[in-house]
Amino acid sequence: MSLLIFSCSLNPASRSAQLAQVALEDCRAAGHTVELIALGQLNLPVCDGDGVYGHESVVAVAEKIRAARGVILAMPVYNYDVSAATKNLVELTGDAWTGKIVGFICAAGGPGSYMSVMPFANSLMLDFRCVITPRFVYATSHDFADEQLAEDGELRRRLRGLTHDVAAFAQALEGMTG
Repeated sequence: MSLLIFSCSLNPASRSAQLAQVALEDCRAAGHTVELIALGQLNLPVCDGDGVYGHESVVAVAEKIRAARGVILAMPVYNYDVSAATKNLVELTGDAWTGKIVGFICAAGGPGSYMSVMPFANSLMLDFRCVITPRFVYATSHDFADEQLAEDGELRRRLRGLTHDVAAFAQALEGMTG
């Protein structure tokens, strides 16, 4: 199964980057073809709704999204919403998302914004007919000790469940979406 994971924080040492790395390891352990892309390492312009769509970085990342069967977004939640970098990625790559199976991993400071991903999920479903896995991972500062994810435990179990679900949905719905 060809999967793509985006680490959507622009901070390479962020909690969502750690979660993306664990998801990558889980996908590889399950035998999936998977790539991790850190948004902070891309040279993506800010979407202006005009001339940025032909930008070399935008074209390259859009092709990677098109080629993947499933996409996992590991993203920070800032001010009760998914990060601007995450939204910018979707705005720049638009139709490349059509029919994708999408899973969410969210890292937030506290428990109050656990529903913040839903408007974003709705836009992916309505605009691009994405199938959103019903399981998503929401982690808070309580899931980390000294800014590091625990080696085992409930959060890692939930991450394995998410990566499994994205791959299983992608396989089960092969040819039905898009």
